[in-house]
Amino acid sequence: MTRKPKIAVWKFASCDGCQLSLLDCEDELLAVADAIDIAYFPEATRGVMKGPYDVSLVEGSVTTPHDAERLHQVRRQSRMLITIGACATAGGIQALRNFRDVREFTNIVYAHPEYIDTLATSTPISAHVNVDFELHGCPINKHQLVEVLAANLNRRKPNIPPHSVCMECKARGTVCVLVRGAQSCLGPVTHAGCGAICPSYNRGCYGCYGPKETPNTVSLSRKLAEHGADRRDLQRVYRTFNAGIGAFNEESSRHGA
Repeated sequence: MTRKPKIAVWKFASCDGCQLSLLDCEDELLAVADAIDIAYFPEATRGVMKGPYDVSLVEGSVTTPHDAERLHQVRRQSRMLITIGACATAGGIQALRNFRDVREFTNIVYAHPEYIDTLATSTPISAHVNVDFELHGCPINKHQLVEVLAANLNRRKPNIPPHSVCMECKARGTVCVLVRGAQSCLGPVTHAGCGAICPSYNRGCYGCYGPKETPNTVSLSRKLAEHGADRRDLQRVYRTFNAGIGAFNEESSRHGA
């Protein structure tokens, strides 16, 4: 009897939204249910199968010493490790702590901050262990997740588009909010995957899916400045769900202390 691939789902610092996207794949998961074993997924089941695991899906960022240690244990048990969502791929919204002194936050929020064992930064999984594939989004696109799982089962490369949100706007016939000057929009530098939801409602892209391949953030910032954005506006527009990664991190830092 052929052994089924074992899939594990792990949570670190996150809101669980990407795991819920996986649970939302009800019909799609039923189609592959006989081909895989969900070996570890506390969000969905108490059942646990021991590793090693063929595929580990990891949600969340590393924010504590314990997380960093546990992540290495997950990596050792996983043939393939796939990060899902902005927290796992970019540090998440909690990476805003990277630009300030986290001790100041703990002193304000907690009555006894000395009990809080946390790191000064929130970092993506790839900052600590080797990652085989990154699936961006806040939350992830469930259809892209199914594509990644199907590609892994069939030993092929996932067909995830590398282009920007602008391509999705063009495909659905949405008038460009940036060209009209109505809204600040990160669409030209943001990875596709959401279906251009915000521009379709006359709202600029927030950059939920992180930087696309080779994003020209300097040029976009120049365009936003022409529409009246000052340095603080430019800093804040890049410091959202993917503030701690690559081009967004660099461009936000270029416009502020």
